[in-house]
Amino acid sequence: MNALEHQLQYPFNDTLPDAGRTMEVAPGVLWLRMPLPFALDHINLWLLRDEIDGQQGWTVVDCGITSDTIKANWERVFESVLDGLPVLRVIVTHCHPDHIGLAHWVCGGGGKQRWDARLWMTLGEYMQARVMATGDGSNAGGEAAARHFARHGLNDDESLDKLRNRKSYYSSLVPAIPGQYRRLREAEDVRIGGRTWRVVTGFGHSPEHCALHCEETGTLISGDMVLPRISTNVSVFDIEPEGSPLELYLESLGRYETMPEATLVLPSHGKPFRGVRTRIRQLREHHDARLAEVREACAEKPRSAADIVPLMFKRQLDIHQMTFAMGEALAHLHLLWRAGELKRTQDADGVIRFTAA
Repeated sequence: MNALEHQLQYPFNDTLPDAGRTMEVAPGVLWLRMPLPFALDHINLWLLRDEIDGQQGWTVVDCGITSDTIKANWERVFESVLDGLPVLRVIVTHCHPDHIGLAHWVCGGGGKQRWDARLWMTLGEYMQARVMATGDGSNAGGEAAARHFARHGLNDDESLDKLRNRKSYYSSLVPAIPGQYRRLREAEDVRIGGRTWRVVTGFGHSPEHCALHCEETGTLISGDMVLPRISTNVSVFDIEPEGSPLELYLESLGRYETMPEATLVLPSHGKPFRGVRTRIRQLREHHDARLAEVREACAEKPRSAADIVPLMFKRQLDIHQMTFAMGEALAHLHLLWRAGELKRTQDADGVIRFTAA
């Protein structure tokens, strides 16, 4: 653990559920952990005992990417954990591939088509997923992404070519999205297993992220909005090139820091923990420090987002990591630009640079 992690409490210590197995972490809440083929090598998924319209069954929260390995793990869960009961609904916190990738398949009952469950999402996340699944994949790759990052100083031809060739990245991990869904809204109360879970929306990491808070049991399914070990990626992408997602993200954190410190936080990555207010303070301090670095750098001379990346990320990055690093550097620049602390210009080489206002 790093120093910040020592400030949090991990009630299950280093115990993790095995692949295709579950572990109860709160009343009626089971924890599943699925592998991912990225540097961030896992995702936590949640299975909640439920009843809808008198029918006993389960609610799934998040699904993993589409992969044979994750399908096989889900099949073991379907066969050995559900007590012969169906999945009644699938709640997806947001549109990123590791959360929605297999939603169509889980909703459809897996390989044996055991049931037909409804997908539940916020409007913003559902529509963004549909856009990315049928468009040119501008967030993760494609020609639009290459142009976007080139405007912000990424001038390495090899990296730009890799970006252009990633236009099918999203659709390869999210091959289908259910054609119908049930909309979730901020502060909506959802009854799951006889308990009330309140929808807590968040912004900046994705368009309209949905977390779920059960005050009765003191449990928060936080998705990617509050993670214990890493800071949530907050990026400016081509689809909203003048956006200020970091401003939105920092505002959204206020919805969690009023929750009791003893709340059990069930994050999408990392281990369940207690200390939500402490963690939010850490996240705010982290971004304050990055913003100070950006201010100082831009006071010295005009800087592009590509110039900021090595200040914020002091390690070698592959192209997948570089898209998030560029997007996050730009998010910090845009917060200061929109606040009037920086001004931006497009230089003769076509690159946008920021300097002190």
